[in-house]
Amino acid sequence: MKILLRVFSILCVSLFVTGCSVKYGEEVRAEKSNPEFVFSNLIYSKYENNKLKTKLQAQQMEKYKSNSEIYATNITFESFDENAQPDTSGSCGYLFANPDSELYELYDNINISSKEYKANFSANSLKYNGKTEQLVGSKTDTVKIEKDDTVIYGTGFSASGLSDTFAFSGTVTGDIQTDKEENANAQ
Repeated sequence: MKILLRVFSILCVSLFVTGCSVKYGEEVRAEKSNPEFVFSNLIYSKYENNKLKTKLQAQQMEKYKSNSEIYATNITFESFDENAQPDTSGSCGYLFANPDSELYELYDNINISSKEYKANFSANSLKYNGKTEQLVGSKTDTVKIEKDDTVIYGTGFSASGLSDTFAFSGTVTGDIQTDKEENANAQ
């Protein structure tokens, strides 16, 4: 579950960095409902010590100054290890973020892959609270976790970054595939 929480941390930092903290005078009412910035075909790259750490792409991203909210569509992202090799990648159709309150929501075909953990995660709705380090899916949305020869599907998904645990409160199904050769040797 650390991988999912790591992904959300990467998104949080990326989105926080793209925000601005310019103070303006009295706001005009119309500005409250209009974005301060609109980025189309955004490509954001973050480097540390001259090495690529994060790459984020979005079809469109809107940043609002009145409440620090960020909305983005068709997002893909990638994080890189200390050797600048890809270690985590993902995508989603829609993102809502509020860096001030550390609340983040991903929707529509969420896919996350980790080379480090050799795992894949899929869902249609995930919410992350950065203050409590809690990641939750909706009660009815099915989250799919694939690792090695195991595939788990479940509803009511929740994960804790503090305890590094995850659980499903609803129905859970899954498949475990074993190599026939291994199975024959075990008998």
